[in-house]
Amino acid sequence: MEYRQLGQTGMRVSELCFGALPIGPRQKNLPVDTCAGIIKRALSAGVNFIDTAQSYETYEPIRRAVQDYGREVIIATKSMAKTYEEMERAITEAREQLEADYIHIFHLHAARATEQVFSERAGALRCLVEAREKGIIGAVGLATHSVAAVKKAATMKEIDVIFPLLNMKGMGIVDGTREEMLAAVYEAVAAGKGVYLMKALAGGNLLDCYQEAMNFVRRVPGIAAIAVGMVSEAEVDYNLRFFNNTAVGEIQRSNKEFRIVESICKGDGVCQDACANGAITVVDGKARINAGKCILCGYCTEVCPQFAIRLV
Repeated sequence: MEYRQLGQTGMRVSELCFGALPIGPRQKNLPVDTCAGIIKRALSAGVNFIDTAQSYETYEPIRRAVQDYGREVIIATKSMAKTYEEMERAITEAREQLEADYIHIFHLHAARATEQVFSERAGALRCLVEAREKGIIGAVGLATHSVAAVKKAATMKEIDVIFPLLNMKGMGIVDGTREEMLAAVYEAVAAGKGVYLMKALAGGNLLDCYQEAMNFVRRVPGIAAIAVGMVSEAEVDYNLRFFNNTAVGEIQRSNKEFRIVESICKGDGVCQDACANGAITVVDGKARINAGKCILCGYCTEVCPQFAIRLV
């Protein structure tokens, strides 16, 4: 496993970061013990970096895995808090549930927000900066899908780490193209920010071209790591082989299914119109997928403007 410096934070992270969203209640909803076992397998094989969030509800399995592992693990979390008080509670929640006095990286969780996030959540940002000064957190970050937000964060002394969305098809990028996001990432790296990437597989939608998709992001100059969601020990092993530059074989899709991220689904029905198999309906303003009719063709994911359909 390769380890890289995360900007100027002093942290050295594994190139493969364990993305904790898919295992939790928002997506696969695996039992806590199962989640902890999957995380522990990654840690035992050399992964030292976990990305999570307040909204993912995965602090408990992370805590169990890290305590069982018994060595330092760099944990990045995030919160959608807007005010100082809300962010203060989010930091307290993370420290208590992870049973950790210190959180390595704490992001403003701003997936679809643009550069206005820094004024709209000024209180939350101030709280993070003060927590860094107190030694409660190690670095202040921004997790975003927005090109404009990455460009703005690259200029801000308050921000140490940037966690942007990037994949070879540009799926899910807000207010820009793949090339524009790449340019923004280059600016952030040049400014000395620690940068690691999310959604290299576009929420699982690039699984059929896994090696090409991963090689695209791995070759981005200056990035420290790539966060990859993994929902089984077999997936951990597969990713480990790839990141350790050994033969990987074929990906098994038999246990995969499309899920709707309800918090961002707008219920506009474009996915329903794109599905030739009648597997999607809109109910109470949210898209619903009938797994029995879904053939995993992926046409729905290509038309969703909210990037709300994920393969897990």
